[in-house]
Parts: sequence; structure tokens; C-alpha cells
Amino acid sequence: MRKDIAFLAIGMAISFLRAPTHGQSATPPTQAGAKRPNVIVIVADDMGYADLGCQGAKDVRTPHIDSLAANGVRFTDGYVSCPVCSPTRAGLITGRYQQRFGHELNPPPPGQASTEGLPLTEKTMADYFKQAGYVTGAVGKWHLGYQPAMRPTRRGFDEFFGFPGGSHSYVDARADANNPILRGTEPVNEKEYLTDAFSREAVAFVNRHADKPFFLYLAYNAIHGPMQSPESYKEPYAAIADPKRQTMAGMLAAMDTGVGQLLDALRQRNIEDNTLIFFISDNGGPTAVNASRNHPFSGFKGQVLEGGIRVPFIVQFKGRIPGGKVYRQPVIALDILPTALAAAGISVPADRPLDGVNLLPYLTGEKNTAPHETLYWRFGPQAAIRRGNYKWVRRDGEEKLFDLAVDPAEQHDLSADKPQLVKELRAAWQEWSAGLAEPLWQGRRARRAPGEPRPAVPNRPAGQRRGQRT
Repeated sequence: MRKDIAFLAIGMAISFLRAPTHGQSATPPTQAGAKRPNVIVIVADDMGYADLGCQGAKDVRTPHIDSLAANGVRFTDGYVSCPVCSPTRAGLITGRYQQRFGHELNPPPPGQASTEGLPLTEKTMADYFKQAGYVTGAVGKWHLGYQPAMRPTRRGFDEFFGFPGGSHSYVDARADANNPILRGTEPVNEKEYLTDAFSREAVAFVNRHADKPFFLYLAYNAIHGPMQSPESYKEPYAAIADPKRQTMAGMLAAMDTGVGQLLDALRQRNIEDNTLIFFISDNGGPTAVNASRNHPFSGFKGQVLEGGIRVPFIVQFKGRIPGGKVYRQPVIALDILPTALAAAGISVPADRPLDGVNLLPYLTGEKNTAPHETLYWRFGPQAAIRRGNYKWVRRDGEEKLFDLAVDPAEQHDLSADKPQLVKELRAAWQEWSAGLAEPLWQGRRARRAPGEPRPAVPNRPAGQRRGQRT
């Protein structure tokens, strides 16, 4: 890797990329008087690991998303902290395992009685950037709470255009009165295809705020159902025999087009080189629902197998990290927040430790160790832990052990051959799990496995009921 990045100035890498320590004042990591870097986080919805050209897809074309990998770093072992939408977003936007604050499961569909969502005690990525003087905007799917106090404009975002729920019609803005398209807090009757509308709003946000540092959270609902695509996006994929896959390709093409429009706006404003961009999917693809592909992994959305939690994950920061590189150590969506904060010179309070790490020094070669010794997952009765190349999984009451270096599809259970390793990984997972909160709401996947101890609920005020907000 060092040969690949020899062109980088060592002094700039060290001074720019080192995260501030707890308690330090926020110091912009650019030259004196230079504008602090912008940050854009793009989240796709229900995308399979193999649904991008840069990830090996042959039947779909994603040139603009692929360009992020060509000009940045693509992670082969990029994970999310949950195999479903809302908990992953809760972890990503806080930089903390979402089970620490009880956001372990998807909330129920939106409705007047739906009070579940990201606890108000948690600080969001937008909170950090807003307090540091950034303009903050959210576009797209929220899925972190439906009540007014939990919506984006109350969680650190200056601007919001999108919907509060977990899914939405792409062609009918008024399809669900409980889940409207909102501009700020007011419902709007959006007429444009929803993916195109989200791209339009993201570009407009950049154009409005190009002269000041900004943070943009662009959360597409594509390629989540319902499966709806304009014919203009589907037409180039007429050769795809599976009609569902063809529609998915059209939906993906709309999103890729939008990413291209966003990149064009950055270039026209001459700020692309000063913008840190992340691209990630919120979980693995639900193949039966949207014809996504998780090759070469087994499993899919809703499972802690690799197909449910290992996702496309790309970062671009031109001139600051090397372009066209592939990084093979395990990383996780929780790393996005601390990486972005480090780039902007924003400190994390000592009383709010993050579970993610700043990836920048690992991507420049300043650090050559793995960013994480261990990664953990808990999703109701499902459990997993990855340490090195070994992964312990508990599903359907069974424990299995896999060596992902030689068996990424998790087909060969090694638990009988390595019982001591199983014991060690199980014990490490149990120690981690014991320090987590109980899920704030229940669901069909929320029941604990037989014999698993009831998790502790740290710091719940006396007399507060489970799920009650403070």
C-alpha cells in the first residue's frame, strides 16, 4: 500500500488526518483560512453486495457510483451493524452500536400511535456538525422516528426533504397519510419520481451552501420496494429476463444518475476536492423482494450471515486519501461518524465514547494495523462476532463457526473442529451483549434465544418504563 500512496505529502497526511483528542478544541485540519471540508453521506436501501459495477455486477451499470471507488477506496469487508434498515441508520448516525440505547429492531410502521424511534438522549451526526458551525441537511428516507420531536429538523438538521417512515411509493406522494413527503415539517405533493426528487433536492442543497462548510445526509429509499421504475430508466435493461431484476436495474439507474448529478454540482462549484463522500447500503439485499444479489455470500436482509450485513461501502476524499484502492480489513458503518469528525477537526466529548474509529490514517497508510480487533452483532435472537477471519454465528438455536478467509459463503461449519475458539468467541460476545440495553420495543425477531440472559438496561431513570422517552 505504501508504494500506492507515495505521492501523498507525509506532512499533510499527519497534520490533516489525525483525529483530535477528547477535550481538545475543534481545529480545522486545513491550512489557515481554508474552508473546512464538506461531508456527504449517501445511503442506498436494500442494495445487494454485488449490485454495483465496481462490486462485480455485469448486468447493471453504475458508472457514477463506481467513480467514487475509482477516485477513492472500496472496502471489501464493509459491514453494517444490523441486517435491517432502522437499527443500521441509528448506529450510523450516532457512531455507536444501536443496541447500547435499545434501538435494536425496526420500529412498527408509521401511525399516530407510533412513538418508537432514536432516543432523544442520543446525539446525531448532524448535532455534531451543526454545533461546529456547519449547515446540515437531510434528504430522503428517515426511519428514525415519526413524532415531531424525533424528525430530522429536531435532530440537528437545518433542512429536510423526505419521508419519516421506512418505505414509500416512488410515484404517489400521498400514498400514505401517516408517512407524507415533507419539506421541513410541512407535507408536499411531490410530482417527480421520488429518486429523481431526492437527487434534485441534494443538488439544490449543495448549490445553496457551496460557499460554507456543509454536511449532507442523502438517504435514498432505492432500491427498497415497492418495485417502481420509469420506463426511461428500465429501457436500457430490456435484455434482463427477470422482470423484477429489470425494474431493480431501472431503480438503481435512477439513483446512479442522481449521484452523478450531485458530483457534477460539486465539480461546478469547485468543491469536490474538499468534500468527503461516503457511499454505503443500509443492509444486504432481500433477494426475493427486489432481485438484488449478495454474491458471493449466503444470507440476505434480516440475517446476520454475510449476505445480510456485508455491504457496498466506498469513501472518496480526493487528494487526502489515495484513489482506486481496495481496502480488505473489516470496517463498519459506525466508523463513518468518527472519520467525518476527524476530517472536520471536530472533537468527541469524553463522556460520549464512540464505537466506530477514524479510518483516515488506515487509508493513508499511517496506520497498518486493522481498525477493529472484533465486530459484534445482536439482532433479537440472532448473534454474531467476527475476530480476524473467524466468525461465530448463532441463528435458529444453532451455533456455527466459519473461516471467512477461505469460506466467505459460510458453508463449512468449523465448530466441531475448533471448540475452544467457539467458546472464546461466544464468551466475548456474551460479555459485550451483557452491557447493552434491552430493546425499547419488541417485534417478531425480538425474542431472546433460549437460555440467554435478559440484557441489562444501563442508565434508565428510576420509574421510567421500557420505551418511555425522557
